[in-house]
Amino acid sequence: MRLRALLETDALGLRLLGGEDELDRTVRGVMTTDLRDPSRYLSGGELVLTGLAWRRDAGDSEPFVRILAGAGVAGLAAGEAELGDIPADLVEACVQHRLPLFAVNETVAFATITEHVVRQVSGERAGDLAAVVDRHRRLMTSGPAGGGPEVVLDLLTSDLDLRAWVLSPTGRQIAGAGAPLAGQLGAVLAGHHLAATRTGRRGPYRAAVAGTTYSLFPIRNTGRGAVPAARDVRESVLSDWLLAVEADASDWPAARLDLLQGVTQLIAVERDRRDAARTVRRRLAQEVLELVQAGAAPAEIAARLRVAAPVLLPGLGVAPQWQVVVARVDWTDGDAAGPAGVPGDIAGGPVAQALLEEILVDPAVSGPDSADRIAVAHTGEEAIALVPLPAVPAPLPETVGHPTDNADNAAGAAEGPAEDSVPQDPALHADALLASVREPLSAGLADDGRLTLGVSAAVHSAEGLRGALEEARHARRVAAARPGRVCAAGHHELASHVLLLPFVPDDVRRAFTARLLDPLRDYDRRHRAELIETLEAFLDCDGSWTRCAARLHLHVNTLRYRVGRIEQLTGRDLSRLEDKLDFFLALRMS
Repeated sequence: MRLRALLETDALGLRLLGGEDELDRTVRGVMTTDLRDPSRYLSGGELVLTGLAWRRDAGDSEPFVRILAGAGVAGLAAGEAELGDIPADLVEACVQHRLPLFAVNETVAFATITEHVVRQVSGERAGDLAAVVDRHRRLMTSGPAGGGPEVVLDLLTSDLDLRAWVLSPTGRQIAGAGAPLAGQLGAVLAGHHLAATRTGRRGPYRAAVAGTTYSLFPIRNTGRGAVPAARDVRESVLSDWLLAVEADASDWPAARLDLLQGVTQLIAVERDRRDAARTVRRRLAQEVLELVQAGAAPAEIAARLRVAAPVLLPGLGVAPQWQVVVARVDWTDGDAAGPAGVPGDIAGGPVAQALLEEILVDPAVSGPDSADRIAVAHTGEEAIALVPLPAVPAPLPETVGHPTDNADNAAGAAEGPAEDSVPQDPALHADALLASVREPLSAGLADDGRLTLGVSAAVHSAEGLRGALEEARHARRVAAARPGRVCAAGHHELASHVLLLPFVPDDVRRAFTARLLDPLRDYDRRHRAELIETLEAFLDCDGSWTRCAARLHLHVNTLRYRVGRIEQLTGRDLSRLEDKLDFFLALRMS
């Protein structure tokens, strides 16, 4: 399509500010950005949409326009929502570089322009993509007549024989054509995508898993309600969706690649709609959080919870229990792909907020709206989730007043009465939250990022929310003291020795463990005696000779010989509780 055609469409609300002699340029695509240097994402012929967040002063306009002109873009459209009138320095820069400039009325969403351009360009480019675009309206609707992203993916399967799935950054399936991805395949593909994104390469990315080749296309948020385009890849790597196609796109013709890029833009519109729907839940969480942190009266907090409950638990009235989950994403001074930036400039709160909204979704649940009962706010560098829990009509005696302490207890509750009227305890557990997402998120965090998460116990009233928030924050600090890229801790760990161990000074830790364990390690290296393994098993079996020997597949006499050697080398007596405790702590701190 031609730039001139955009002015002839009243619904787009475009006003020409300069470049009338260049309106016959061909538009081959559309891109939304607020990067100061978006050149790596440009291939030429795009209509670039910008909200001007990259502009700090008049001197920024000419370099930005020069980069666009050098990349061969067709034109620039600037939104009036943030600054009102388009700055004169931007108009002058576009005249200097002969780049057509449009003003976008504040009442027109960038998603509307994106949809129009994709429809027009796709219709002229390929009949296959025209079929997809003709049905784009169904993507934008909800309910029985809609179908969401599945509509587009079904067309890819029926018309082009391409199987494709839309995945979250954790690998959860948001949409798909045909059978869902098996097992952990979604998480594996998400891990490949996140790792490739961190390198700064342009998609699609190629991934071979179990003899099958997949092409992974990034789906980036494009709407006006979206977070401004990232200056650093780390700002968005943990929140972007991806399109996984069961095919090798490395040898595809340009027309086929253009087709899939157009599909990702259509799906991005659905992402925009989903994020807009989350605004209400985020606002509710922020309001409650501000009241809790300000020490407001419980009655005032309870009133806000009564407003939030129908939104988060529709049809169930006021939630009888609430849990608080705190998450934080920290970046170190590693080399980041993309434009240079100081890690401290990365706003960790929004990153953790988007990530926590995904983590709190049951990984077995598909669909873009499956997080409609999660309210997450962010303050400073941390994200805080307010999670409502449905009532459990008949809790087991050992769980009254307390959620189950771990996933095993939750599983045990499931072995109780089978009636539908007695559901499982719905409480969240720290380890279970990260079990299915640890690997892909570790790939996105790479060598310079960490995710730490803390989970509170359930509380039954507004009075308990402040304590739950502090409990979740304390648990997160315990998780932060542990090694690893992705760590979590729950409230039950705050009443255990594991609370104390992470805060033992490093020099004390090293001295204590060296005194007890170094003699055993040296002996193991020289004689391959496995004394450390024997000690761990002996303590795990509570000093039972028969159980420990069975676990290690040893004769009891052999076990007694090894324990005797441990006592001889360390000068300790494993029949004494104090010495057992010292060995136990040394092993935990090593």
